[in-house]
Amino acid sequence: VVARALGWACWKTYLGRPEADAVRCDAMTALGNALCESRPKEALPVLEVYLALCRRYWSHSEGVILSAQTNLSSCLHGLGRHDEALVLKRVIYDRVV
Repeated sequence: VVARALGWACWKTYLGRPEADAVRCDAMTALGNALCESRPKEALPVLEVYLALCRRYWSHSEGVILSAQTNLSSCLHGLGRHDEALVLKRVIYDRVV
């Protein structure tokens, strides 16, 4: 509950910043990860948008992309969408190894 409240507080605080602002994106990650714990259905669109932003603005930073994909994969797993999570985990594994 506390993590979710902090995630929402971060998001509300930094929402007004430009889309590519790193602090705004960190707030989106905090919200997505907090929601993933107890409300994965609500977290999914947040994490999908974050991954899209990472691909758009930080496509050169493989670590950022991998982190966003890992978070999304965990959320998909939490929703019982194991096949989709596995596909994403394989993509992550291929890029790491």
